[in-house]
Amino acid sequence: MMKKNYYFLLLLLFFVPFFHAQSDDFKLENALVIAQQDDLSDRYSLEVAILQLLNSYGIQTKASLNVFKEGGSADVLLTDSLQKALHKEGIDTYMLISVRGYDKRFKPTENIKSLEEEIQAGHLFSLYRESATSVSFSITFYKNAKPVHYELIKTGTVGSQDAVIKKLLRKMEKSLKKDWI
Repeated sequence: MMKKNYYFLLLLLFFVPFFHAQSDDFKLENALVIAQQDDLSDRYSLEVAILQLLNSYGIQTKASLNVFKEGGSADVLLTDSLQKALHKEGIDTYMLISVRGYDKRFKPTENIKSLEEEIQAGHLFSLYRESATSVSFSITFYKNAKPVHYELIKTGTVGSQDAVIKKLLRKMEKSLKKDWI
């Protein structure tokens, strides 16, 4: 019995620092917020709300709407020159957020796509739809064009676009405190 406890203690001492180190891999210090919405007003509302939340926690941010022109292609985000310019400003993390569905059954993806694939895919869902029972958002963080963190956030019952954003921000703030900073 004493021998089992000894081995258990050794394993615990070995694995606790390992798991603790794994949880510290992703730390959000800055972000270019990219709301993947076709409707410009939805994009603006979502990006501004997220910027305010992240800024309140001291995270340096920039909206994608300030990076490329209205009606311009998001592909410009993939250019080396823009990435270097953002890096000079202290932005090395891209945060892509998009609506993935309108019900509670939507599941997290197991295959996270590259930054290029996600930007070129485009997403056609609006922030709010009358018949929606819930809105599911995928949030993917990229550094050096590689995914470093993925999360699916579901808002639950919604009644308006403002309600969707408020619920999203509440849930996002919990993730921010728990996993992002």
